[in-house]
Amino acid sequence: MSDLDLLTQSLARNVRRWRAERGFTLDTLAARAGVSRGMLIQIEQARTNPSLGTVVKIGDALGVSITTLLDCEQGPKVRIVPADQAVRLWHTDAGSFNRLLAGTEAPGPLELWEWRLMPGESSPSDPHPAGTVELVHVTAGELTLTVDGAEHRVPAGSSASFEADAPHTYGNTGGTPMEMIMAVSVPPVR
Repeated sequence: MSDLDLLTQSLARNVRRWRAERGFTLDTLAARAGVSRGMLIQIEQARTNPSLGTVVKIGDALGVSITTLLDCEQGPKVRIVPADQAVRLWHTDAGSFNRLLAGTEAPGPLELWEWRLMPGESSPSDPHPAGTVELVHVTAGELTLTVDGAEHRVPAGSSASFEADAPHTYGNTGGTPMEMIMAVSVPPVR
């Protein structure tokens, strides 16, 4: 395969991917980029080699760089986060903490957290953007999850999911440390 063919295939794959991740229809992307729907179809089917100006317009409309659109790397990208590079964002003298274990954009921010709450401690959270969802899995103790004023008990081995666009608090009202893994999915900015 020639370099030009490789770039054409990469552009096709990446425009389809980023259009899908942004939730754009062909018509939406065409309007945002100022290019015809027909041109986008040809690009996504790798049937044309558009001008640099067209690629710039599409990148701007998708909010990604030209480098991202022309990325030729095949297959999924893997990012390993060593344990010592997980970021601790909050902790108390008693031993409570949270750590951001990993994150990605898919299609909006997606984060994986580790939490420990010592007995009697809690951590309140302001509402997240509309459409944000959190999943928690308690591995030790019992989580007292308060969402929009309603209290829910989540014992070890249990999981919970909730819409996080309301005030919420993670608490430990028990007598032993509570540990959980939490995933947070925030919708992409439109």
